[in-house]
Amino acid sequence: MKFKISEQIATIKPYEAGKPLKEVQREYQISNVIKLASNENPIGFSPKVYDAVAKNMKDMNRYPESSNYLLCNKLAQKFHVVPGNIVIGNGSDDIIALLAHGFLNPGDEALMPSPSFLMYEISVKTAKGIPVMVPLSDFSTNLKGLAEKISSKTRLIFITNPFNPTGSTITYDEFDEFANKVPEDVIIIVDEAYIEFVRNDAVYNSLKNPLQDPRIVTLRTFSKAYGLAGFRVGYGIMNSEIAQILNRIRQPFNVNTLAQAAAFAALDDEQFLNKSIQAIHDGLDFLSAELGRIGLCCLSTQSNFLMIDLKTDATQVFKEMLKLGVIVRSMKSYGFNTFLRVNTGTPEENITFIQAIKKVLKK
Repeated sequence: MKFKISEQIATIKPYEAGKPLKEVQREYQISNVIKLASNENPIGFSPKVYDAVAKNMKDMNRYPESSNYLLCNKLAQKFHVVPGNIVIGNGSDDIIALLAHGFLNPGDEALMPSPSFLMYEISVKTAKGIPVMVPLSDFSTNLKGLAEKISSKTRLIFITNPFNPTGSTITYDEFDEFANKVPEDVIIIVDEAYIEFVRNDAVYNSLKNPLQDPRIVTLRTFSKAYGLAGFRVGYGIMNSEIAQILNRIRQPFNVNTLAQAAAFAALDDEQFLNKSIQAIHDGLDFLSAELGRIGLCCLSTQSNFLMIDLKTDATQVFKEMLKLGVIVRSMKSYGFNTFLRVNTGTPEENITFIQAIKKVLKK
């Protein structure tokens, strides 16, 4: 039997996650495998998270608190907003989907850079909206191009800052110039998954003065700097009217009890957060210097990863590095055929990566 499916769904390209450690171990019969492909925190998460998770294990026969009360209040205090401005999600991509379903009617348009995080496009299509793709300009978000694509059908605009996968950024002046061209009834979604790693004060940070513009929805995650990727917790800070819509349609128990407890505890450990950020910066500096010594060019980045131009087929290099037990990310699916993306690891993992890429490229 052949079932009929939505034409929009039929055009969706499945999201390809970074290759899992255990899969590489099985496939290549290697025990010592390192993963530098998914922009994860190499040093783990705060010890306070262990304690919080253990404390809450006894309550796992009960449903989670639907309102995410403690976590919402903690975030509200941190960013000087009220809990009604916050939506908690099963990862920030959960909130991306809620925005698409909450504000797109069939045929409505959502603008986004191309290439970018695939969940923008997937969420828009599942909501029966039309994704309007705007090519990058010199590896950066083409704000001028996005503004030129705004039409009477535009409802959402996705901005990623810092940008994944290139690591480029948008300054305050650039964002303000762009925002002035956006109609009052269009929501600007600013995805700041990597904002904690920014070293340049000129880079736009939407939560420095939150809620000044009711059109702006800020997305953030605990997966990167806080090291909670496996717990799946993200959050959005937005105008209360937008938040009410998202909370109306989200699943009532979308964030599990342990994830809520882990995120709450992670916010209490600024020392660990700062340690993580410093480790990432040190790793980036080491990798950039070592790659430069062997003649490889990296794009400037304000994230926790590097885009490396190999000047050759990056997918083949990616496959050869897998055989050595090093998982990185080929950027072929993004249209960057000669680029690898690598996130920083521990000092030992960074050294292993450099040794492996030298061996593969015979540098």
